[in-house]
Amino acid sequence: MRQISSMLQGLARSMAPGKERKASRDDVDGKVLRTSGTLRGQGSETFAAAYSRRGEKGTNQDCSIVWEGFGCQEDSILCGIFDGHGQWGHYVAKAVRDSLPPSLLRRRQEAVALASLIDGGEKKLSDCQFDLWKQAHLAAAATVDEELRRSRRLDAVDSGCTALSVVKQGETMVIANVGDSRAVLATTSDDGRVAAVQLTVDFKPELPQEQERIRQCNGRVFCLGDEPGVHRVWLPDQEAPGLAMSRAFGDYCVKDYGVISAPEVTQRRITARDKFVILATDGVWDVISNQEAVQIVAGTPDREKAAKRLVQCAVRAWGRKRRGYAVDDCSAVCLFFHSPAS
Repeated sequence: MRQISSMLQGLARSMAPGKERKASRDDVDGKVLRTSGTLRGQGSETFAAAYSRRGEKGTNQDCSIVWEGFGCQEDSILCGIFDGHGQWGHYVAKAVRDSLPPSLLRRRQEAVALASLIDGGEKKLSDCQFDLWKQAHLAAAATVDEELRRSRRLDAVDSGCTALSVVKQGETMVIANVGDSRAVLATTSDDGRVAAVQLTVDFKPELPQEQERIRQCNGRVFCLGDEPGVHRVWLPDQEAPGLAMSRAFGDYCVKDYGVISAPEVTQRRITARDKFVILATDGVWDVISNQEAVQIVAGTPDREKAAKRLVQCAVRAWGRKRRGYAVDDCSAVCLFFHSPAS
């Protein structure tokens, strides 16, 4: 195990960003959903519903992915949600959606192979599964961000996207978050009611550790006079770009000033009390609380319509709670741990 620990410390360096082979059809095993809809896992009890709705700001810059059979595992599924911003944010979000999962899969396979060579044995490998996932996520994010920086097709200097993903493998979930989308778990409390458990941190610039990193890199964090409470990231000598999150893919104009693309990676063991997990963009969470969201989804009789109903409730809430503001894009993916009855 000591050898594996040493290996993991250098794993991100050994998988340094380089030219990544583009994903092809051969990279995709299982079923993949890249638009609104539903996906039932074959040979497993998982069921996912996804829905996205354009707001009032122009092009819908949100997108999502559900990949059943991720990594050729029958009991594995990946769900991801991506929220673009800036002039070309919708292109950046789709590029990250299409490149990050295959890159994660390759990095994960490389990490497992390397660990097997160093300290083989299935039992020893099983003891460090989370560490392998974490380093694979970090390496994949670094690679994708660097590829995006070098791209001649996309201008991501002043545009970018957030990325939130959940990989469920058996009874374990690995959650990786870059930005201010959010994952919320619905579980059953002692009194039998559905309760919300927030699984991720909204990476906003005003968080103490995020603000400190940005300021140490000579970036600035402050609110505009007409947006009290909305903290943004600014260049040292310009009132630009005004980024409302502290972590993102792209946004290279502020990458030297404390904005990073490294995900926070966590894990959670699914218990019999846990019912489903919601991944949603900030357009939903700006107007819907965690508890309201799990109640909306839990109270939807037809699970195939759960994500759509949550998004519709968010759009209506914008009209009540944010009058005078343009409705933001709203997107959600609901991953149920037990398939609905046929």
